[in-house]
Amino acid sequence: MDSLLDALQEGRLIELPENNKEHALQFLAHILEAVPTIPAGTDVVGLVMARERATSTAIGKGWACPHARVPFEDDLLCVVGWSPTGIDYGSPDGIPVSIVAMYLVPDNQRNHYLREVSMLAKALKAYEGLEKLRAARELNEVREHLLDLISSTKETVGPDTRARMIQLQARPVIAPLTVPDLADFVVEPITIVAGPGIKPIVLTQNRNLVEYLDSVTGVVEGIASTGMYQNGGWRIMKRGIVTYQGDRVVYDCLAIKTARNSPTPGR
Repeated sequence: MDSLLDALQEGRLIELPENNKEHALQFLAHILEAVPTIPAGTDVVGLVMARERATSTAIGKGWACPHARVPFEDDLLCVVGWSPTGIDYGSPDGIPVSIVAMYLVPDNQRNHYLREVSMLAKALKAYEGLEKLRAARELNEVREHLLDLISSTKETVGPDTRARMIQLQARPVIAPLTVPDLADFVVEPITIVAGPGIKPIVLTQNRNLVEYLDSVTGVVEGIASTGMYQNGGWRIMKRGIVTYQGDRVVYDCLAIKTARNSPTPGR
């Protein structure tokens, strides 16, 4: 379940803003649409909703695995939404869905996706901590249960995956993302260039976001230490990192906020 683990490691475990099924799916699909490697104009929302209208993607045990198949080659991507109250999803066992694991499935990753979902379904049948997962009330608690679920598939978890899980378990608690109204939801891809003796360079199409991040301190430090910086209504989540000569670093990030919140300078 590498893609699920990637989602946990890269900050793509997010508290859903409400327990409406349609809104939850749109929320997660917008996050996938904002990934920089996804071609502009890819309608992940439309693909996910069309699939859901054709057949429910609930798999039982409080889980759903919606997906969008896209006609290009890329990595298999996953974003995980958590609903504290549960979503009326029309599940076959009648249990409200608390975990929505949404996948973006490129042409070259279809077999990988089928293996991962099959492995997940088997893990859910055998995992003894599902009641505790459904009873969780904090995002970090959910993350720990998901790591435990992944580790329960011992025959498929190799040394590299175990090492990544140990690293994740050692990270500080990250406060959940809460969005009161999906209509005010903003997602922006962002690149930050940092290095010794230079002011961080923010690259994004959102001028207000550039001006805001240029006015605050601690952004790079937060991203480097915990993978996330939050202030003034914005949450900046690290998705990837490339290191160059001279200790210069390029952070690939996702910026999320609600439009009704105005940026507040300072930290």
